[in-house]
Amino acid sequence: MKILVIGGTLFLGRHIIEAALARGWQVTLFNRGVTGSALFPEVEHLTGDRDGGLEPLRGKRFDAVFDTCGYVPRVVRQSVELLSGATGQYSFVSSMSVYAGFESGCHEGSPLHDPPPPEEEDVQTYYGPLKVACEREVERVFGERALLGRAGLIVGPHDRINRFPYWVKRLHDGGRCLGPGEPSRPVQWIDARDLAAWHLDAAEVGRGGAFNLTGPATAATIGEFLSRVNEAVGGRSELVWPGDEFLFRHGVSPLDGLPLWMPHEFIGFFQTNIDKALAAGLRFRPVEETARDTLLTMQTEGFTTDGTIGVQIESGMPRERERALLDDLSGS
Repeated sequence: MKILVIGGTLFLGRHIIEAALARGWQVTLFNRGVTGSALFPEVEHLTGDRDGGLEPLRGKRFDAVFDTCGYVPRVVRQSVELLSGATGQYSFVSSMSVYAGFESGCHEGSPLHDPPPPEEEDVQTYYGPLKVACEREVERVFGERALLGRAGLIVGPHDRINRFPYWVKRLHDGGRCLGPGEPSRPVQWIDARDLAAWHLDAAEVGRGGAFNLTGPATAATIGEFLSRVNEAVGGRSELVWPGDEFLFRHGVSPLDGLPLWMPHEFIGFFQTNIDKALAAGLRFRPVEETARDTLLTMQTEGFTTDGTIGVQIESGMPRERERALLDDLSGS
């Protein structure tokens, strides 16, 4: 197959490219050439800007397009309209943040956010609503040829959002470790390589529609998840679970203040229904493999001074703050 990847040589896009090349596919990359420009010298690189700079794509034809960096509908509109007659399938990497609420068992037919007003393009404020509007642009042009991959927490090698990498490094370092709330809470995740493989499989058969893409296939708790990660990276840590009330009382913010801490009112995010994707061939590798490979990448690429890896989203608890909370917990 001949494919185009818009964006991404940083994380998910990188894994899509590697998997496509392993299948012998012909790959073209279109991005600004800002990050990872030296990667994949064997493929065609087209440099441009998806916001007003798509000319290098004009006249090109592909079997499938993978859009890994669409956040603003006005910008996505440009690529889907230019490529409407130039590709069979348009695979858009979306997010489960499109859902208006996170009730337990949220599925592809659950209510979505309303799109924001057309002038609103603040991705940080309107991330979910903007993704809804982007999906609609893709569907408007490609119809049944539009694949909307609503991803959950994406993890694995080259992850630059310091949520899963925080736990890989923290557990590898050892000692008493402050756990995210309560160990019985559900959690969901997907290795970027499994997500990439599913997208490529879907393109090969021309699959369309919306799919929730997270895992594992059977329900897991955060306690089980972090215990397995801990063992995979050396088993050096002792997880201490403080409970939600303690974390709230000490001003810890959910999700990023202590990565993957999701209080009770938000746990529906980690209980998303994935039956449709499982039926369409979604498969998962063991989290131990994901943890070991992520640690190896972090060690190979090096850590920044704060122990992270050049993250896109600042997330995680400084070690001195963790020690203070553990001391307070021991004395309470």
